[in-house]
Amino acid sequence: MDPLIILNQVSKSYEEAGREHVVLHCVNAAFARGEFIVLVGKSGSGKSTLLNLVSGIDTPTSGEIMVAGQSLTRLSERERTLFRRRAIGFIFQFYNLVPTLTVLENLLLPLELNGRLTTRDRAAALDLLTQVGLADRCHAYPDRLSGGEQQRVAVARALVHDPLLVLADEPTGNLDSDTSRQVLDLLDTLTRRAGKNLLMVTHSPDVVGLADRVFRMAEGRLMEEDVTLAR
Repeated sequence: MDPLIILNQVSKSYEEAGREHVVLHCVNAAFARGEFIVLVGKSGSGKSTLLNLVSGIDTPTSGEIMVAGQSLTRLSERERTLFRRRAIGFIFQFYNLVPTLTVLENLLLPLELNGRLTTRDRAAALDLLTQVGLADRCHAYPDRLSGGEQQRVAVARALVHDPLLVLADEPTGNLDSDTSRQVLDLLDTLTRRAGKNLLMVTHSPDVVGLADRVFRMAEGRLMEEDVTLAR
C-alpha cells in the first residue's frame, strides 16, 4: 500500500532582518496509512512548521508534499483549503472551540463547511460525543466545560467529517497529567479504531509510549528514533 504522506526534499526558509532563516532543510519521510507518528524536538525546531506544510496551510520553499496521492505543492491556495476541509482534522493545544457555539454546534461545524449535514451526519456526531463521554453536554457552551472536556470535544470535532489524517499540535500541553493521559488514550483509541493517520507534535513522554514511530526535529532535519529507546 502506498504511504499516505510523502515528504520529498522539503525545505522551508524565511527572510528575517534581511537574512535567510532555514527552518527545514531537505526533509524526506514517508508515513504509512494508519500510523501514529510523533514529532519531538526543542521549541522552534520546526515541528509546527512541518504540520502546517503537511496540512497545506503553508507551502514549502522547495520540495514536494504528497497526501493521499495528491501533491499539495501543485494546488492553489483555494484548492488546498478545500482539500484540508475534506481530508484533515486538527487538534490544538488551546482547543480552538468557537465560544458562541454549543458543543454540538462546534462538532457540526466541519460538516457544514464541507456542505454536508444530513440526518445521518448529525447522528454520527452525537455518537462521537457519546464515545468521548460528553453526550449529556451537547447543548453546553465551551466556557462551561473543563479543559479536559473541551479537548475531548476537539478530538470529536477532528474526526466528525471522517478525515484521512488527524494533525495534533501539543494537544495535551494545557492539561494536567491525569487528564492528559485520558485524552491521549481516547485519541489513540478513536483514531486507530477508524484506521486514521495521526501526526502529533508533543513534548509529552506519555505520547511517545503510544506512538508507532517517533521522529526528532533538530537543525532543520527530521530523524527517526528507535521507538523502544524513545520510550
